[in-house]
Amino acid sequence: MRIHILGICGTFMGGIAALARELGLEVEGSDANVYPPMSTQLEALGIALKSGYRAEHLQPPPDRIVVGNALSRGNPAIEYLLDTGLDYVSGPQWLGETVLRGRNVLAVAGTHGKTTTASLLAHLLESAGLAPGFLIGGVPGNFGVSARLGGGAPFVIEADEYDTAFFDKRSKFVHYRPQIAVLNNLEYDHADIFPDVAAIQRQFHHLVRTIPGHGRLIVNAEDAHLAEVLAMGCWTPVETFGIEAGDWRARLIEVDGSAFAVSRQGTELGTVHWNLLGRHNVMNALAALAAAAATGADPVALLPAFAGFESVRRRMERIGERGGVRVYDDFAHHPTAIATTLAGLRARVGAARIVVALEPRSNSMRTGAHAAGLAPALADADAVVLLARPELVWDTAPLIAELGGRGIAVSGVDALLAALAAQTRPGDHVVFMSNGGFEGAPRRFAAGQ
Repeated sequence: MRIHILGICGTFMGGIAALARELGLEVEGSDANVYPPMSTQLEALGIALKSGYRAEHLQPPPDRIVVGNALSRGNPAIEYLLDTGLDYVSGPQWLGETVLRGRNVLAVAGTHGKTTTASLLAHLLESAGLAPGFLIGGVPGNFGVSARLGGGAPFVIEADEYDTAFFDKRSKFVHYRPQIAVLNNLEYDHADIFPDVAAIQRQFHHLVRTIPGHGRLIVNAEDAHLAEVLAMGCWTPVETFGIEAGDWRARLIEVDGSAFAVSRQGTELGTVHWNLLGRHNVMNALAALAAAAATGADPVALLPAFAGFESVRRRMERIGERGGVRVYDDFAHHPTAIATTLAGLRARVGAARIVVALEPRSNSMRTGAHAAGLAPALADADAVVLLARPELVWDTAPLIAELGGRGIAVSGVDALLAALAAQTRPGDHVVFMSNGGFEGAPRRFAAGQ
């Protein structure tokens, strides 16, 4: 069977491609934007990639077309498949019907931390000998691929609340039917499809409705929006986690989050020492440990596995050093994620200078839905270079003014790299923050280009 995946270089659809190839299907795909790490993974799998969405890419007709949610009506490939009556399905529906049915599905949902928590959960289950399958919106360092079928019953899925496809406006995660679900947090995001927080909460409650009574919900005890979701109705046992509250708690041993003690219902289980930073990652760790325990794994036995966890690429990934300046690449797309990531780095580096190169690229960032929250989120940055592309629809001047001399805006990547080169000095930490390719800027800067 030959399938063609539209939008194949997105992290989710690239994972679909890897799973389909592992199932023995003939896989090809097309995308408008081809860049690492997903393009590299697909090429290594021998999957043919076509640039653009032209009708001829679907000739001769594949047996089935798997449609990514980045494509909409008016796209030439979409119009062609509809006009010719080709068989098509969304990525989440294909995954639910072809891969997840009959598996013990563990879904990780939330505005922030999904990729790290899902990667950590897969790592813990692997350490427990459960050989999980997974599909994660990034490339976990411990596995080197974003998706695999796995040999055991568990399957870990990063459960996104974004809509499914141009023909299915439900959130992706309603297709997954998990037995165990992590609800990490809930904030306003995806301004292009959700008018307010209440609309997102309704989608999260749709997920809650699918969890069976013999399953488990792992819920952030410190999140009021999630408490409101559960108040809409809950038919599944709930375990909570948090630093200040919850069934699963952490006591920070190191202020930067690199060491902490774990307790469950008041009983201390042991300590974790690992390479990740920040309070947010401690929360991710608690969620993953609680979910792994819900499968029957021994949480005490899993604590040493944290030390061997290799973070996901582009999650505060240190990619090099240039003239004594350390360079990081981070997949940032929301003020809260920016703030917590920088707070973790600040706790680690102390008084050293932190310089941020920020690309507002997500739909919510580009439309200005998060503009008011950016200056507070950048409080731990000593300097900020903002990539204000001409197509940005909001005025960046108020943000630059609010940064009080710490920020400048530039219109292109070359100008951004020049500004960074002029501002940085040995001992600085430069963090590139974007949920896109950033035109290769992080590695170009690290390489002195």
